[in-house]
Amino acid sequence: MKKTGILGGTFNPIHNGHLLLAETARQYCGLDEILLIPSGCSYMKEQSEILPGSIRLQIVKLAASENPYFKVSDIEVRREGNSYTFETLLELKKQDPDQQLFYIVGADTLFHMESWKSPEIIFKNTVTLAAVRDGFLDDKLNDQTRYLADKYGADIRFLPSLHMEISSTDIRNRCRRGNSIRYLVPESVRLFLEESRLYQEL
Repeated sequence: MKKTGILGGTFNPIHNGHLLLAETARQYCGLDEILLIPSGCSYMKEQSEILPGSIRLQIVKLAASENPYFKVSDIEVRREGNSYTFETLLELKKQDPDQQLFYIVGADTLFHMESWKSPEIIFKNTVTLAAVRDGFLDDKLNDQTRYLADKYGADIRFLPSLHMEISSTDIRNRCRRGNSIRYLVPESVRLFLEESRLYQEL
């Protein structure tokens, strides 16, 4: 059975922390590929500073081009209305019913997933890979994991995660000020953002 990792997000813009997380999940769990999925319209985020989906998709494709295991999906960008994770997962399963899906999140996300639309569908159709900074599992995180497993039958597995202080917000601010973003994003992304000046115009 094909093992597909899924890393979704606004990716505004995608950065090296996202890519390191994806590569860690691929190696640690023996995944066949990682599907990077930029969100369409995220109902949880303010839209004014988010680049159009078509541009974020283009940037993610640049970032993924250096890793043969990384693929990019426009499944949410081309969908009208809000982007819901459960809908994306159901569509991916429909496209390839035999694949096993591994949904990659930061460990803190486990405390919020129950508030997402149809969390039971998310947990039913994926193995959840939760990245833990410095490999440290505290009692609160263990309790939440047991709670989700008991209530939803969630299969949650933990990933070791390097601590990288990179944020999309910081990258956008650096772009606005004309500061360097070298080594925070792939070189192809850096060149694109600096030449296009997209974030200076928001």
